[in-house]
Amino acid sequence: MNELAEIRLTARHKGLPERAVGMTTAEFLGSGPRLSEFWTPLVVLDDAAMRHNVEVMAAWCAQRGLELMPHGKTTMAPALWQRQLDAGSLGITLATMGQVRTARSFGVSSIMLANAAVDAHSLRYLAGELADVDFRFVCWADSIATVEAMEAPLREAAAPRQVDVLVELGGEGGRTGARTIDEAIEIAERIAASDVLRLAGVAGYEGSLAHDRSIRAIDAVETYLRRQVELHERIGHLYDDGDVYVTAGGSAYFDLVAKVFADAGAGADDAERTGGGRTLFTLRSGAYIVHDDGFYRGISPFDEARASDDEPRFIPGMFGVGRVVSHPEPGLALIDGGKRDFPFDEGLPIPRGTTAELGAAWQLLPGASVSAMNDQHSYVRLEDGGELAIGDLVRLGLSHPCTAFDKWTVLPVVESVDSDVVVDLIHTFF
Repeated sequence: MNELAEIRLTARHKGLPERAVGMTTAEFLGSGPRLSEFWTPLVVLDDAAMRHNVEVMAAWCAQRGLELMPHGKTTMAPALWQRQLDAGSLGITLATMGQVRTARSFGVSSIMLANAAVDAHSLRYLAGELADVDFRFVCWADSIATVEAMEAPLREAAAPRQVDVLVELGGEGGRTGARTIDEAIEIAERIAASDVLRLAGVAGYEGSLAHDRSIRAIDAVETYLRRQVELHERIGHLYDDGDVYVTAGGSAYFDLVAKVFADAGAGADDAERTGGGRTLFTLRSGAYIVHDDGFYRGISPFDEARASDDEPRFIPGMFGVGRVVSHPEPGLALIDGGKRDFPFDEGLPIPRGTTAELGAAWQLLPGASVSAMNDQHSYVRLEDGGELAIGDLVRLGLSHPCTAFDKWTVLPVVESVDSDVVVDLIHTFF
């Protein structure tokens, strides 16, 4: 990851102070930057919160015998991936072969593609990467047609070893994945018979089957997860003596995944299979590193509003900053950040505080809300006679990390939400 320090900062990196232009990242960080130097709008990361969240998730998984391969598409930030790897993650999960290539360019050696790989160009690339004996790679397939689309390019490229493939089980109304266990078994049999593919377990995503914490939603998720375990057991005779995966777990229902996987043997001696291989019960939660103030706050089992005193808690590790540029009528202020700067697909930003200058203490902003967003403006509604002056700053709680990071090529990291000290710059590669 040393190359990140040598990236030269330019005027194309929005939000940076003018003096940063032309410096390398290392040079700028060595100059003692302060958040008060940065231009608005901004999305800022909280170092203390991120460290806390990474430690909490790593410890929780270790206590339950679960592997963690956090979904790197959340941040597409190699420096944050490294934090997760350093905390014990087995590898990084990604969503496209383009993301895989990016991760490989930064030296990531253990990758799960939570998707099918059927593009011939990327499969030929993968065949070349497999010459690295230390490279762990696994992808998914949910049809025999997918299997056949993989085989020809891998044969033509003379892949030096078989590609590990997991059978993906879906659910009615869900996303991808075989819709029945019997269909998934046929796919597993086809993979096991392949000369260029290796059957390496089962996979799936429960998050597309529910969107809240209602009894009905929890039942749907747990029913799906039990079907996934059933599939794993029914294709056990097709496995060789190598490691296999059973994997699920986004950032909303990982507690339910852990519960069902525990019943299936996660963390127990019987996770060691005959023949010397292991069953790697693996979570892929990714958004936990920054949590949020919206969607995940409302659904995560580890949000501070939901967790009991004896349970771990995540802390929001990102926030937006916008500056008031217009006060056109009583009770309305417009700030200089909009849809191109802040996420909005899983809820609008939430005003959390105001200050006259970055680096000064944040004051509560009661009765404020964001009612609408344009490309470069957000509408801050003020109740009870509240008022914001031109130039005032508004700190925003953000919802959905996956659509926050992709709007920024560089994000400053401060010591904590109340600190002006910038300790890092995080580069993203979407």
